[in-house]
Amino acid sequence: MSPTPSATAPHAAVDPSRHLIGLRDMPRERMLTLLDRAQHYAEGHDARSALAGTAVCTLFFEPSTRTRLSFQLAAQRLGADVLNFDASTSSTSKGETARDTLKTIEAMGVRGFIVRHKHDGAVAALAAEAAEGTHLINAGDGRSAHPTQGLLDMLSLRQAKGGDFSSLKVLIVGDVKHSRVARSDLHALRTLGAGQIRVCGPRALLPDDDTLKDCIVSQDFDAALDGVDAVMMLRLQRERMEDGLVASLEDYHRDYGLTAARLARADAEAVVMHPGPMNRGVEITDEVADGPRSLVLRQVANGVAVRMAVLESLLRR
Repeated sequence: MSPTPSATAPHAAVDPSRHLIGLRDMPRERMLTLLDRAQHYAEGHDARSALAGTAVCTLFFEPSTRTRLSFQLAAQRLGADVLNFDASTSSTSKGETARDTLKTIEAMGVRGFIVRHKHDGAVAALAAEAAEGTHLINAGDGRSAHPTQGLLDMLSLRQAKGGDFSSLKVLIVGDVKHSRVARSDLHALRTLGAGQIRVCGPRALLPDDDTLKDCIVSQDFDAALDGVDAVMMLRLQRERMEDGLVASLEDYHRDYGLTAARLARADAEAVVMHPGPMNRGVEITDEVADGPRSLVLRQVANGVAVRMAVLESLLRR
């Protein structure tokens, strides 16, 4: 079912002007342009004819709710024709490879593919096989990248805190090691010049590569919260308990769960973010998730605007 990626980094043959694979090497100017365009759409501007006559396929080899629906709605608002691919009911269940699936749908005249896959580097590998004029967007691959989530998080943060990130202290908390969202957020925060990036989580859930370069790393959540302007919570993937990386949900909540009492350590105007789905009562309490400082639902709304901006930038003729 899957391609055979050679590495977690984007394939050397992938043209960043044709595809969106990750945020690691995206120029600041391009990121700002996408955020500005997304803000335009977030304000309700219409673009029904932008992609009229263009066919887009959500090519998902992994389950998704928010990302798939968000991309579908974004494409529809741009006037595109949207095809939905579900691996569980497709020919991949009969042994068809991801590459052959891509080529089959390409042959139908589809030129935009939104791809989600469980393997690192899978989207880049498919992009390297794509025909001239075909554009791929990474909707999350393995633990490598989730670029549109990173962009929508930056848009939400910019709306709440302004465009100058140089004075911001941002804290990312939880399972960074296995999180494609965290990696994309870290790339974006560096590109936009965040003043201080803090990362906190159990030692077993922190990466040992260059992911945390230039970050302040801690296992003490209470200390890491002091004076921060934004707290980005990550979903605890429960399979980590089976792997022995987390002792229990109760222990994790005790040490790394965001409560109202803990949030009081942050700046008085600090905001709270979470990519969803949330494990309420584990990484975040109801009081915080639904509280006045939560940007969780704004992130969801901004996802549509960001994905409209990305689709338009790649597919508009």
